[in-house]
Amino acid sequence: MKEIIEANRSRIRAIIRKLTGGDNEDIEQEVYIKTWRNLDKYQEQGKFRQWIGLLTANVCRDYFKSSQFKQESRQVNNAEILENLRVGGRQEEIVDAKARQKIILKAVDSLPAKLRQVVIWYEFEDLSYEQIAKKTGVPVGTVKSRLFHARKILSEKLVLLKGESR
Repeated sequence: MKEIIEANRSRIRAIIRKLTGGDNEDIEQEVYIKTWRNLDKYQEQGKFRQWIGLLTANVCRDYFKSSQFKQESRQVNNAEILENLRVGGRQEEIVDAKARQKIILKAVDSLPAKLRQVVIWYEFEDLSYEQIAKKTGVPVGTVKSRLFHARKILSEKLVLLKGESR
């Protein structure tokens, strides 16, 4: 297990940073625990680093759904409001970015399974159309179509983030 952690630590931390907006040791530890618990379930259909990356993304999504996150958000939001009153500017941008990330992740999570998986692999795992097609067993055109439809749905759900009105 030590070798797995050492080989994947930077990738796991990068995914956590990308999805949560910062480092989070609790999520990182949860990823290692889930990796250890589910190692026997890993099937060599794809690369291990992709499997652990998807597991990391799932742990992040679970964290956003947790009561712990909701409680921390309430506490942080109150502290951030006070900090914004004192500091203004840059801190406000950070708060906005975190709020946007939560909204985007929630929208991705609400996609149908086939579309959600393609978005995760393409946008978060940086897989190519060909790699996704190979993993799913569908033609590259189907992968592109699913990604197009997922983006269209996300665009509609996230219209408020773009500053547009319906």
